[in-house]
Amino acid sequence: MSTRLSVGSGSDLGRSYLSGVTDELESFESTPEVESMPSQVVYDRYRFPEKFFDIDFNNQLSSDAGFFRFGHDGICYGRSSAGTPAPRPEFPLHDAIRDVTIKDRKVCLPFDLKEIIDNLRLERYANEAAMENSFRRFCRKLYYHLRPLTSLAIRKQVQKFHARNWEKRSFPHWPIDTTVESLFETVVLLSMKANGVEKVPFIWFWPNRAKGCLVMTHDVEGTAGKDFCATLMDVDDSFGIKAVFGIVPEERYGVSLSFLDSIRSRGFEVSVQDLNHDGRLFDDKQEFLRRAKIINRYGREYGANGFRAAVLYRKPEWYDALEFAFDMSFPNVAPLDPQHGGCCTVMPFFIGNMLELPVTTVQDYTLFHVLNERSIDLWRSQIDLVLNKNGLLSFIVHPDYLLEPDTLAVYKKLLGHLRDIMEKTPVWCALPSEINAWWRARSKMSLVKDGSSWRIAGDGAERAVLAYAKNVEDRIVYELSQRC
Repeated sequence: MSTRLSVGSGSDLGRSYLSGVTDELESFESTPEVESMPSQVVYDRYRFPEKFFDIDFNNQLSSDAGFFRFGHDGICYGRSSAGTPAPRPEFPLHDAIRDVTIKDRKVCLPFDLKEIIDNLRLERYANEAAMENSFRRFCRKLYYHLRPLTSLAIRKQVQKFHARNWEKRSFPHWPIDTTVESLFETVVLLSMKANGVEKVPFIWFWPNRAKGCLVMTHDVEGTAGKDFCATLMDVDDSFGIKAVFGIVPEERYGVSLSFLDSIRSRGFEVSVQDLNHDGRLFDDKQEFLRRAKIINRYGREYGANGFRAAVLYRKPEWYDALEFAFDMSFPNVAPLDPQHGGCCTVMPFFIGNMLELPVTTVQDYTLFHVLNERSIDLWRSQIDLVLNKNGLLSFIVHPDYLLEPDTLAVYKKLLGHLRDIMEKTPVWCALPSEINAWWRARSKMSLVKDGSSWRIAGDGAERAVLAYAKNVEDRIVYELSQRC
């Protein structure tokens, strides 16, 4: 007996298209070993058996990158061998699903899947000229230069002005964007059809049969927030949740070893948050490299494995200078943040050797002071959407913004809602270092044939779960195998 999980579907490919793929193909056990990079990015995500998918792409790609569609739910950015990529996602988009070819169990895509996935996760689809023109850089530098002299009320107005017209942005999709998940599911469905199989085994995303994962993060911005940390830990503990505290090493407040020990001794975690939180970490490459050396030193002194940049500024092409196991700076979708964009996924992913734990819910500051909300309705909606894709629920809640009774009450309602979910649904509540350890262990596990079934091999396999991706009425549905 198996356990059916309630998950979202892949793209609606249309029965008329799929009906043309023969069901009389051999099983995947005899498929030649896959070497192409498009196949590898699918294997890296799912940990399928080594010999199943054969995915390739037409090498005659367009010289210019742009937006196009791949099925109903998948907006892509990159080069394509068919159609004309559009300069903006709001334009009419060519649907590249019509240009897929299948021959001898090989799925040939009209684009490089790895390139498209990287373009989404690393936000290469963003118009850098619009985001980083000289005037915008000047305004940002001026804002952070004057910020210490401004009041909270003035900062709110500036941030609201910056976020104006945010609801008109069609991509990434608000309040949660799962484009990466949809693309993977579409390609998996095509490959299953090409191989004439209705299901394929893989290593489940989370340990111990968890449907999703929860991580709570607290970024400490000022002295008042630091002084509130002990009380906040009491609140978290009362709901059975542990969190990571992001500490700013310089200028904001004093950081003593006793303060750090007071966090770790209670089972919470410490991470490094920027250097001095001035919003200018990525302004200049040489200055960034200078700061990165200091940030790395603080990481070693604090015993911290994780990093987050202030204000969620990010530039992944510079990340190789940071000596941390994981980063927590990429939002899933960010129409209200100073740096727009979003990684379009609710799952962790690697940037080089650094694991990215994306922020998949709205920050408390944005909720309280930009949207002027004092309810958890938006958080509840995002929670449902993330868990529908079995993803990572990642929150940023600042102790600095919970000092008033009304905002603290909202946070307690959130914790109560999360507790209710975890009492009914297997959600893994973990510290980011635990997620990092699991995701790295899973990335080295493999599925091996064991008689008529499958066995998971590798360190940590005792926590891993065999799962199946199934084709149910042209939709990908995930199913866990029965307990051992």
